[in-house]
Amino acid sequence: MNIEKIIQENLGTIVDVRTYGEFMGGNVVDSINIPLNEIPERFEELKNLKSPLILCCASGGRSEQAQNFLSQNGIECYNGGPWQNVNFYKSKNK
Repeated sequence: MNIEKIIQENLGTIVDVRTYGEFMGGNVVDSINIPLNEIPERFEELKNLKSPLILCCASGGRSEQAQNFLSQNGIECYNGGPWQNVNFYKSKNK
């Protein structure tokens, strides 16, 4: 499925895997913050979110790591790359 369409039509959940401090410095409206290092311990929480998950971070590296882990564990998810890109797609649906 097209990531841009998922974001624009609110078909899933946007998960920002940056640190709390980074997230508070700017983030996508309605996204949730689960830092990369907390992904394994918060797996059940992630499993219960509306899927697919769109993962984002500062540059796309951490969200790629999260995507690899989650997809290997059966969660439908996509690497949205930098949060600013995800934010741009989200702003286009207004």
